[in-house]
Amino acid sequence: MKRPVQEIAKRIGARLIGDGSAVLAGVASIGSAAADDLVFVEDEKYLAEALRSAAGAVIAGEFAAAAAAESSKPLLISGHPKLAFARAADWLYEQTSAELEAATGTDATAVVSPSARLGAGVVVEAGVVIAEGAEIGDGTTLGAGTVVGRKVKIGRICTIYPRVTVYAGTTIGDRVIVHAGAVLGSDGFGYVRDRETGRYEKFPQVGQLVIEDDVEIGANTTIDRGALDETRIGRGTKIDNLVHVGHNCWIGEDVVIAAQTGLSGSIVIENGVVLGGQVGIGEHARVCEGVMLGGQGGVLPNKVLRGKGIVFWGTPAQPVREYLKQLAALARLGKK
Repeated sequence: MKRPVQEIAKRIGARLIGDGSAVLAGVASIGSAAADDLVFVEDEKYLAEALRSAAGAVIAGEFAAAAAAESSKPLLISGHPKLAFARAADWLYEQTSAELEAATGTDATAVVSPSARLGAGVVVEAGVVIAEGAEIGDGTTLGAGTVVGRKVKIGRICTIYPRVTVYAGTTIGDRVIVHAGAVLGSDGFGYVRDRETGRYEKFPQVGQLVIEDDVEIGANTTIDRGALDETRIGRGTKIDNLVHVGHNCWIGEDVVIAAQTGLSGSIVIENGVVLGGQVGIGEHARVCEGVMLGGQGGVLPNKVLRGKGIVFWGTPAQPVREYLKQLAALARLGKK
């Protein structure tokens, strides 16, 4: 949608310097911006480039106020330019009520059980299958080829991209985004070995998966349901592509998990944890609130990482300063 700069400034809580009547239609990088685009600057060294660009307006920190007289561009001054830019983008690309109404409906090739309940404004694209007893909340979109199992509950204003598979009994909250190819609620990797025969027999996988509000799940990520109880993904957590979450895991709120991370069963990840790419965590481990674990870090089974704001690295994971000291010592030994 096209929005006047003064309305954008008010919406995101920024201080406007300059002409607020200019109309913007989108966001862009400084190098690719057009006259109706909004750009942002977090570092003062990029401000001059932004002011010379074709952009219609610039979001910047307080440092930009002094440059206002040197530019005809409107400036939106914010204490957190990147966050303000993200919020402005979300508003600019928001669909109008007319667009939402036009998109609403169920494609003729979709298969929807008569016992499924679809809320107002739901979009069901080509080839979707919705099984008996499923509930889809108002304003949710199900992408082409998505499969929604029995008694699945999906909340309001969710975006489920193409070819997502949601197994029976899974619960998904409001405003959840699930990218293409994700598999939610599949069986956990649980087996019992018969000591006499050496064969493995499947342990029951009859629990549930609960995904809370405002979660985003990346493409081709897999999240197993609980074996007997539940796997839970907390509010606001963001999970990247190609992540695996095993059965019975409890992931807290506002956790960030980067690509190719693997979590074994029965792991607890507390609120505000950040896990880098290719992290591996063994079963029954706990990562406490606010811990940051660097890429390819490893946590052994049953271990606990504590220390809000502390960065851990290596396998077994340890505070990054200690790990770097050990690497340096090994390097010196190698030279000798």
